[in-house]
Amino acid sequence: MTASASVTPGGANAAYPPEGEDAALSRWQRLAGLLSRCYLAAQRAARALVSGVHTRWRRSLQLRVVTTTLAISGLVTAVLGFFLMQQVQAGLLDAKQDAALHDHRAGLTYALSVLQDSAESDRDRQLDRITEDLGARSGSTGLYEVIILPSVGGMTGRASGDVSEASVPERMREEVRNSTELEKQFYGYTEIIRGNGTEPGLVVGSQLSSAFELYYLFPLDHEQEMLDLVQGTLLLVVSALILLLAAIAYVVTRQVVIPVRQAASSAERLSSGDLTERMKVQGEDDLARLAVSFNDMAGNLQEKILELEELSQVQRQFVSDVSHELRTPLTTIRMAGDLLYDDRDELDPTMRRSVELLQSQLERFEELLADLLEISRHDAGAATLAVEAGDIRDAVLRAVGDAEQLAERRGIKVVLRLPAEPCVAEFDVRRINRILRNLIVNAIEHSEGKDVIVTAAGDRDAVAVAVRDFGVGLKEGEEHLCFDRFWRADPARARTTGGTGLGLSIAKEDALLHGGWLQAWGMPGKGAQFRLSLPRKAGAELRGSPLPLAPPEMAIGRGRVLPAAQTELDSSWSGGLGDTP
Repeated sequence: MTASASVTPGGANAAYPPEGEDAALSRWQRLAGLLSRCYLAAQRAARALVSGVHTRWRRSLQLRVVTTTLAISGLVTAVLGFFLMQQVQAGLLDAKQDAALHDHRAGLTYALSVLQDSAESDRDRQLDRITEDLGARSGSTGLYEVIILPSVGGMTGRASGDVSEASVPERMREEVRNSTELEKQFYGYTEIIRGNGTEPGLVVGSQLSSAFELYYLFPLDHEQEMLDLVQGTLLLVVSALILLLAAIAYVVTRQVVIPVRQAASSAERLSSGDLTERMKVQGEDDLARLAVSFNDMAGNLQEKILELEELSQVQRQFVSDVSHELRTPLTTIRMAGDLLYDDRDELDPTMRRSVELLQSQLERFEELLADLLEISRHDAGAATLAVEAGDIRDAVLRAVGDAEQLAERRGIKVVLRLPAEPCVAEFDVRRINRILRNLIVNAIEHSEGKDVIVTAAGDRDAVAVAVRDFGVGLKEGEEHLCFDRFWRADPARARTTGGTGLGLSIAKEDALLHGGWLQAWGMPGKGAQFRLSLPRKAGAELRGSPLPLAPPEMAIGRGRVLPAAQTELDSSWSGGLGDTP
């Protein structure tokens, strides 16, 4: 038996493209990639150029003035140039028409006189003579060409030079033939056809006799040259004028812009704190008056600021001195009050109540003096930090423990939401504990009997604690006023905790001393939330907070997405007072 085998077209490698096609496809791909990169680079360069020009346009008064002057002057000169060219062109054409009609009238008179003196049999020879004589009158410059055309068929026309009879428009011929007046002139514009091309021209014609018509063709090349010369000269003058106006605008605006820039620089230096900055006064014009007024304003401002600084220094010194001086008599009164308070059980009920009131007011007086001393230290820049590494969760638990009795008296539950992992940061334990205790006490005081939520969180660079209540909340703008000294949201509201009105101010100063933030959020009827944010490392710049300023439920209500970190915190654990992770 004979074995046979079939071969698939293309052989064993038919499923793969030939090696040459692979190389060509690779080259096209590289070329396409190169073109794409070039296009993107050009697009970025164009965007950068447009952005740079736009920025320069917005920031440079001089550029806007010069550019506007160029645009307006260019538009005005273009309009004036257009009308000027129209007037020049009309004047040249009118003069050419008058001269053409005069020359044609003279030639027509001569031709009529020749035809009247000739016999009918000699008509062809006389037409040749008329054409030759009239063509000779145009001179060597070729002022015009003469064409005599028959009005009826069967006759031949005559033309001087190499001009074609087709140069006369058919429409004009119809007007001339249909004219009832023998010597009435018609004129119009046409293309003069010669053996070597065409040129624009003016044609004038009239009836020479009942059988013939006389036409003059006037080339307009001289007028075109004059128009080109005028147009070129006008463009040159207009360009020079625009550049001159731009230069004038540049010089004029420079005289105004430079003093304005100097005034702006002086104002920037003055606003940055350089109270000795003054402008140079040159001349007696409006800019000089501006400089004088600026210098007077700067001088008055410097005097007022110095007066305020001196007054502030006196006030700070007064508060510090009074606070220190009051501690001595307060210590004596405190000792006497403590003796009376220890023996209050031996006194009658009325005296015992008086001794208890004296003890509570002495404690409030001591808190007020301590707050005044702390404020005076911050004002004097003498406040310092005893930084150590600590877990912010421990600080929260200590502050909640300090407010435990107040929460129990008010029947309020403090809910803790602390992360399972430690949130270690470098901070002054005493000051941070004071901040948190103040925030929690304030929240309990304004919670209207509802729960208070304390949340802590941390990320790579910062830690934060948020204290949330569901009380009366804050009105618009009060989130900043609440940190002012002795400010109260409701002056008519009775104080039950005996606060001094300086707690939030001191807390704000303590947070700033750590390089952190103390911020407030509130809505009427929705409660308030205070957020303390601290950098993990002392002295580092705080760029963000692990907790949102607005409560999560309010953020969701505004259409915002709840951060994943906040969701994890809320789901970690939630307990009552004293709970631990």
